[in-house]
Amino acid sequence: MKLLAIDIGKGTQDILLYDTQKEVENSLIMIMPSPTAIIADRIRKATDDNRGIVLTGDVMGGGPCVRAVKEHIGKGLSVYATENAALTINDNLGRVRSIGVKIVDEQEIDSLPDDVLHILLQDIDTDAIFGALLHFGVDVGVETDEQIKFAVALQDHGESPDISNRVFRFDHFKELIKKGGNPELFTYSGNKIPKYLTRIKAAHNRLVKSGLVDEFDGSLFMDTGPAAIFGALLDNKAEQPSIVVNIGNGHTLGALVVDGRVKALFEHHTSRMDAGKLQDYILRLAMGTLTFDEVFNDGGHGCYIGDVVGFDAIRSVMVTGPKRGVLQNSNELQRNTELWEKLHFAAPFGNMMLSGCFGLLSTSLEKSVTNP
Repeated sequence: MKLLAIDIGKGTQDILLYDTQKEVENSLIMIMPSPTAIIADRIRKATDDNRGIVLTGDVMGGGPCVRAVKEHIGKGLSVYATENAALTINDNLGRVRSIGVKIVDEQEIDSLPDDVLHILLQDIDTDAIFGALLHFGVDVGVETDEQIKFAVALQDHGESPDISNRVFRFDHFKELIKKGGNPELFTYSGNKIPKYLTRIKAAHNRLVKSGLVDEFDGSLFMDTGPAAIFGALLDNKAEQPSIVVNIGNGHTLGALVVDGRVKALFEHHTSRMDAGKLQDYILRLAMGTLTFDEVFNDGGHGCYIGDVVGFDAIRSVMVTGPKRGVLQNSNELQRNTELWEKLHFAAPFGNMMLSGCFGLLSTSLEKSVTNP
């Protein structure tokens, strides 16, 4: 069996093609620009060319591409969008219109000015991925004897047109932790994807429409944060109870994990974190003194603590993610001997950038993946 794991972040999409007939270390990998970064570049090219744009396709990750849309409008250029595509900008279409985006239906697109650039929004571009692999002689199309399976991680705040998506997102996490916090609770497949996880549903529907997966089978989805958390725990230096921190390009998520289950969680924007704040969050997550209001009012998503173990009980602090230099390059960290003695920069199977893919892999396979 072959499994294509795709971890879609703000800056990169990390791709792993795993073959059960080979060692995990022999998997094919690609670290490529994220879909939202690619779309942002296309929008800025249209801005430079003084062309209007029309966004079609599905709800997908925002961030860079949404900023590019606002910059485009700020230059006095037109932005049209179908309803589904417009939800990438905001769950509330009234707010989308208020910034100058013109909502159109599919029938109106052909009547737009000829110089308007059509831009398709999608989180998963299998044509691009398969095409890149094919250039190296790797054909991963639908095969006659076995169909490739997909495991995808992307951050889905959940549809929340009337309340803060940060609050909505953490209410979702809180319920999963209350139910036990085991990896299976953080995974979704087929028709079991909740309706409010609109970004995940859109990605699943695109795979179904492409004919690459069955409506009920062949794909698994996780949020990027938990995928990285469970992947980092495959590092052979991980011992539980553990604090696992993923310092991503956009978000930093820290979790207390006991016996493979998430017991407490915080999430903030990486741009608002520094070594001192992050060390404080790690220690107080274990001690149970970090609060939702504190993180939320600082611009983060929030915090939920189900169980408290105390920092003395923590056996390892595993740090992963492309921005791990926030701690790795900090002299301040070295002064905190208590934390330093337990800290490891996780690199499961020797590759830090693929922590999320390995988390996807381990939850996708019937038998857990282990890192010798």
